[in-house]
Amino acid sequence: MNIVCRNSEAIAQPGGHYSHICIAGGQIYISGQLPIQLDGTKLTDCPFEDQVTQVLANIDECLKCAGIDRQNLVQLRIYITDMKNWPKFNHLYAAWIGSHRPARAVAGVSELHFGLAIEIEATAIAPEA
Repeated sequence: MNIVCRNSEAIAQPGGHYSHICIAGGQIYISGQLPIQLDGTKLTDCPFEDQVTQVLANIDECLKCAGIDRQNLVQLRIYITDMKNWPKFNHLYAAWIGSHRPARAVAGVSELHFGLAIEIEATAIAPEA
């Protein structure tokens, strides 16, 4: 099986030993995206809504890097540090994703890297050749 791993130039480069996306077997795997801007600024002290907006923008850039868009998403896994923010997340997410409804899990976690409030990873279908 051929595996292609890539990094988007439109978001901060990985801070660890991983790639933004890997494509294998018709699937696109998007590594967990944190609310980090292109210049590496971590939105740790920013409002939850700003963090969500940045993470979703990072997911969009990963999708573009793979040559696809949100309609190719089949599953997202969302990790948030305060489940009281779930309604805020769900509202912003629904506006971002539109009528498409991929599978999704939202899990409360005790902490995320850099003290950030949200992380999202995703799986999508590659375009047919």
